[in-house]
Parts: sequence; C-alpha cells; structure tokens
Amino acid sequence: ARALCDITRGRAFLLFTSYKNLETAASRLVDLPYPMLVQGDRPAAALLEQFRATPGAVLLATASFWEGVDVVGEALSLVVIDKLPFSPPDDPLVAARSRLIAERGGDAFRTYQVPRAALALKQGFGRLIRHREDRGIVAVLDGRLLSRPYGKTFLKTLPDCARTADLAEAAAWWTAGAS
Repeated sequence: ARALCDITRGRAFLLFTSYKNLETAASRLVDLPYPMLVQGDRPAAALLEQFRATPGAVLLATASFWEGVDVVGEALSLVVIDKLPFSPPDDPLVAARSRLIAERGGDAFRTYQVPRAALALKQGFGRLIRHREDRGIVAVLDGRLLSRPYGKTFLKTLPDCARTADLAEAAAWWTAGAS
C-alpha cells in the first residue's frame, strides 16, 4: 500500500474487510509521509470532510466507506482493497441463508457468498470514479482474485479498464496521464 500511495502522492482510500487488518495497517503505516486518517479516530462524516479538505490524505477504513461515499476529482486517486469482501461465515444471517441453500441441495458459497462479495467489491471499486473526468488506480491485494476460479466472477462485475499486477506499469500509467 505504501508504494501505491507514493505513486499518487497519497489521495487514497485504503479499504479493509476487518478492523484487525485496518489496525495492523495503521500501525505499519505510522510513518507514511501523507496525512493519515483512520476510521474510529473521529466520526465517519468528520473523517470524510477532513479527507476532502486535506491535500494528499490517506484514509484507512472498513465497510462503512465501501459504499455511499463520494469524493469527486483528484482528492481521491487511489483505492486499495485488502481482501475480497466475503461475509464472515459465522455471521448469523449468512449462516442461516447458507444452511437453507445447502438444505435445498445448493452450493451456498458459489450462489450466495461469491455474488454478494462481488457486488461489495464493485461498490468498493466504485469509490474511485465518481465523475467522467476522474481517473485513478484501484488495487486489490487479494491474490484469490486471479488464482481462484471464482475470481472471474469478481472481475466480470468490474468496469472494463486496464489491468496489471506490475507496480512499475501502474506507476508509468499514472505518470503518463498526469502530463
């Protein structure tokens, strides 16, 4: 995440699937040379307002920032997503629905969990492009996106755009568009 933030000089949402991952990242990025805002330090609305008002800010957040948050323009140029956003299997609603699907002979992971997580990823991805003129980088750090068969389902939900797993290629693309 640090190298990606350097490409866009901050201006990033780092989105996490758990508070534990958010806290770990916040402790590892404590010396980030950009203003760092962390969900939980202030109310969400105040954090978002501070993000918009602070050039180069980096916001670390969880689920509440994956949807319904609009930051138009260069203030948000990078969205980093730590993991594919699967619901915890021990969540009572997820467990109940999964049981029901299994009782009916279905595959709850394929027919329930994957589509829900793909929609959540699409919503997280959508934080970046809020206006026709917006541009930026979305990085999904979860290798399962490319290594698992269900990764294709996730990729189909995302907008058609250039893709790379090469940091230097992403940096070159960013630099070329900045001129």
